[in-house]
Amino acid sequence: MKKMWGGRFSKKTDLLTDDFNSSIAFDQRLYKQDIIGSIAHARMLGKQNIIDPSESQKIIETLEAILVDIETGNIAFSVSMEDIHMNIEAILTERLGDVGKKLHTGRSRNDQVATDMRLYVKAIADDSKSLIKNLIITLLDLAEDHTDTIMPGYTHLQRAQPITFSHHLMAYVEMFKRDMTRMTQVKAMADTLPLGSGALATTTYPLDREAVATELDFAFVSLNSLDGVSDRDFCLDFLEAASVLMMHLSRFSEEIILWCSSEFNFITLDDAFSTGSSIMPQKKNPDIAELVRGKTGRVYGNLMGLLTTMKGIPLAYNKDMQEDKEPVFDTYDTIKICLITFAKMIKTLTVNKATMKKAAAGGFSNATDAADWLVKHGVAFRDAHEIIGKLVFFALEQQKSLDELTIEEYQSVSPVFDSSIFKAIDLNVCVNQRNIIGGPAKEQVKKAIAFNRQWLVQS
Repeated sequence: MKKMWGGRFSKKTDLLTDDFNSSIAFDQRLYKQDIIGSIAHARMLGKQNIIDPSESQKIIETLEAILVDIETGNIAFSVSMEDIHMNIEAILTERLGDVGKKLHTGRSRNDQVATDMRLYVKAIADDSKSLIKNLIITLLDLAEDHTDTIMPGYTHLQRAQPITFSHHLMAYVEMFKRDMTRMTQVKAMADTLPLGSGALATTTYPLDREAVATELDFAFVSLNSLDGVSDRDFCLDFLEAASVLMMHLSRFSEEIILWCSSEFNFITLDDAFSTGSSIMPQKKNPDIAELVRGKTGRVYGNLMGLLTTMKGIPLAYNKDMQEDKEPVFDTYDTIKICLITFAKMIKTLTVNKATMKKAAAGGFSNATDAADWLVKHGVAFRDAHEIIGKLVFFALEQQKSLDELTIEEYQSVSPVFDSSIFKAIDLNVCVNQRNIIGGPAKEQVKKAIAFNRQWLVQS
């Protein structure tokens, strides 16, 4: 098939060149963005009398028919036409003849593909945000059920202070809220129309770029044609936001993997979201969480790959920039399946409350509360810290928890202690006395859940 740009060439391109140069295998998913962008361009050409308005209408109607045919599987794309843009234009020309050839008046593939990618990134940012929102709702529902479920909080993966499972889940709610905000920012960064920039220096035709921007729902029109065709920051913004999202999912996955191990036994994953071993019949593996953790590196690689591609490209467009699509497409596909599957896994897990509480009681997680009790009874904090350190050492020797020591044993370390210390180190008291904004107290967690449900309504 004759190349649409072949007039300057005296011989056909090598088949290997065609294959290497072609992007239709992956950029065909931009068909809808390409067609709606072309429809807006054709409508503007007619209104500006750059082409005959009747021809503009024929082009629009034919593009709409092509869209239907693509979505019903009645069109096969050609490698010889290189990319989705040339494929659609070739189909249009085949159906309309010379009238179809007029669609490309006043534009280049450079500003065309930049427009398509911006439309696509805006759409996937919205979809990603919706999927993150669904995960947050799942976490809020689970948190609401576990405001009284005591567990140890950790630092350095060592038991530190008692919290609730609800409070722990709400930490991830905050992370995923930031991910939603980042996706909103991604959409905003992509919300500038480059169409009309031409190859690099606009055009001599009297284009109405603002009208096209309005039809395609862009907030702004690019103010520099060189930047308009060569900017891929919005792709990098999406990849960066996706990388941070995957980092959050990976951290959560790591905890899921630990919690469902025999050593922790804090949770039990539903059989529908676990797998077995080919040789060990007793195994129940957290493969979903492990895959999410593993796919995080894949998304990071996509970000680093495109950053590396873009770092050495002079203005304006270069063919290297064809490499923007696959990392974006792959990253979107990856975060989509991860978010959907992860949310279902979380929704169906079982929380082993008794095991969590036992772990909180067994690791001296109430030691800080014992020190605080001393401070409230007139002991300087540093002295209280030392006293409780000695008390813990004594308890370890006796193979007891702080709750199991007698008042006499307490007083053997410091005469300040009296029987009210036992109420102060009760795990429920330890948690619910931390009743300030951001704390694990049931009252505060319930307020945070209610606040975040309202935040989601407004976001």
